[in-house]
Amino acid sequence: MPGANAAGTGEDLLVIGINHRTSPPELGDRFGLIEADLDAALDELKSRGLRDAVLLATCDRIELLSRDRLAAEFFAPVVAARLGVGAGVIEAALYRHDGAAALRHLCAVASALDSQVLGEPQVLGQLRVAHRAAVEQGLVGDELEGALDTAYAAARRVRRETKIAQGPVSLAAAALSLARDIHGDLTERAALLIGPSEMGELMAEQFRRAGLTRLVVCGPEQRARRAAQLLSSNVVPFEELETAVAAADIVIASFGNGRAILTKAGVATALRKRPLKPIFVIDAAIPSDCEPGINDLDGAFLYGLGDLERAAMAGRAEREAASVAAWAIIDAEIAAHAARQSERRAVPAVVALRRHVESLRDQALAEGGDAEAVTHRLINRLLHDPSEVLRQLAGSADDIAAMEQLLRRLFRLGGEEKRQE
Repeated sequence: MPGANAAGTGEDLLVIGINHRTSPPELGDRFGLIEADLDAALDELKSRGLRDAVLLATCDRIELLSRDRLAAEFFAPVVAARLGVGAGVIEAALYRHDGAAALRHLCAVASALDSQVLGEPQVLGQLRVAHRAAVEQGLVGDELEGALDTAYAAARRVRRETKIAQGPVSLAAAALSLARDIHGDLTERAALLIGPSEMGELMAEQFRRAGLTRLVVCGPEQRARRAAQLLSSNVVPFEELETAVAAADIVIASFGNGRAILTKAGVATALRKRPLKPIFVIDAAIPSDCEPGINDLDGAFLYGLGDLERAAMAGRAEREAASVAAWAIIDAEIAAHAARQSERRAVPAVVALRRHVESLRDQALAEGGDAEAVTHRLINRLLHDPSEVLRQLAGSADDIAAMEQLLRRLFRLGGEEKRQE
């Protein structure tokens, strides 16, 4: 993680966990067991005596954020039992961050700088869910709340001030981004899935999640019906392909039988049946399903897997470039957090000083006299203890110099710059 020694402090904050990088692949498939039963896992941790903690569980990480030193003791056995493995398996995959490093890691997680897909938006919502669950169980104290607030502030700024989430990073995401460029809002658009292959189904599912409601599948009957069931869509007989293409705003061709399913002439016919309505064609088949000449048609936009891969690579590069600015934002938020912590630590001393001065004033007033006498009496008493301490420190040149500099700063006496020279 860049800049691990950045300024800022997380006090006694601890993050202990496992994620997609540290755990064996077969273990990652089970992470969802804890995510689906988060309250029960928190109950178990709480019953063991853990206090002041948030348990974050997603498809690629399980982490315990805490200020309780018992967190390190409880994490592995609780997670192991719920994932159905030995505690040694979890312990071998553990990572741990303390203090400032823990706060920085938390900010990175919230800002999706530590995710499998850089900049993905889901993790911030998952962190908020974990936070709420812990609050409901009375497990979040003021200090932990402050650390989470800092993470949320960093995540908001990273989203607002960088392009960390803008470029597509997968073939399906690239296809979705291009479809939006051509058609805008996809909720009222119609899509046709031909074949389909696994890649075609993946892309169709991505469109579904993006709000597309009208999807039909066309292909060999058994293959098409299975895909339609998975995607909650309808089936069109292969004999009606020409009509289905004309009705579609988006065509995902993923048959891959070695010949062109979509020809230039066939798409030209479809376009004449839908004037001024473009067709976005995704050739997701290997070998190709589409004649290259389709791209020469006015109103047709053909993209193959190579085109989508280039778009995804550009998106990944853009996100990587944005991550530099994102880390700088995180460092700034951690520095602000450290300043707030320092200010809070100074409050009790300031309150005690004010009470002391008020007490001396009350004593001076109670002894009577005119304003000048009371004022002189109060000044003498205010300066008595500091003067005594200065005399006691006079034997040490370093201590007296530091104390004098502090006094000049506290009371804005001037001359501090000269002394520092």
